[in-house]
Amino acid sequence: MTLNIHALQLDSIWEDKAANFTKVRELLAKQPPLPGSLIILPEMFATGFSCDLTKTQEATAGETEVFLRDLAREHDCAVLGGVVTPGSGAFARNQSLVIAPDGRELARYTKQQPFSLGGEAQVHERGHTPALFEWGGLKISPLICYDLRFPELARAAVKLGAEVLVYIAAWPVKRYHHWITLLQARAIENQAYTIGVNRTGQDPNFSYNGRSLVVDPHGIIIADAGEREQALRAELEPQIVHDWRAQFPALRDAGLA
Repeated sequence: MTLNIHALQLDSIWEDKAANFTKVRELLAKQPPLPGSLIILPEMFATGFSCDLTKTQEATAGETEVFLRDLAREHDCAVLGGVVTPGSGAFARNQSLVIAPDGRELARYTKQQPFSLGGEAQVHERGHTPALFEWGGLKISPLICYDLRFPELARAAVKLGAEVLVYIAAWPVKRYHHWITLLQARAIENQAYTIGVNRTGQDPNFSYNGRSLVVDPHGIIIADAGEREQALRAELEPQIVHDWRAQFPALRDAGLA
């Protein structure tokens, strides 16, 4: 079995959900996914990385979630994308939501490390646990952007059985070399496919250069979206993860397998 990845490197329009939904549909029409694929959208794709909760926050089953469910059904794919939902008190939660083609919620993960430098910690509360779902013969853990800098978060997901780590992001261009290096590091140290899906373009606060990547369990980049808005495609082979973990037992030696 092969898992097809169809990751959309989007230039999100600032705080305009309807316009971004249209962008996603147009991009999928130009570059349609294969049925059964995992479609991945960036962090907070519907609004850009805004800290204005009046523009970003939605109740559970709000318009962005409905949109993700519609995409999953229309394309017969699982869809993973960023949403912002109510948290405790005045705080919201920056989440990665995964929907199956039949509308089932496969996973809902809350970002564990809000980006304090960008003001996120003032509006988004942190999550505390990893999430895991299975698709295309692989166990997949969704993570979000700044989480990438904290290797213990990926390790906790691998301890649960993760074979693929998916980071959706709004990662600024000024630190893009960290993005590339850390994605490769998470792949190598966890012997896992590691996927980073970033936005491109700019917003009122930051500029972004995309560089969405798929990295294999050896740390080799097997797909790179470059800097333009487009769909990044890749095939993941479960046997590559299984064989490498058996041949080189680093995870077992760490007490994780």
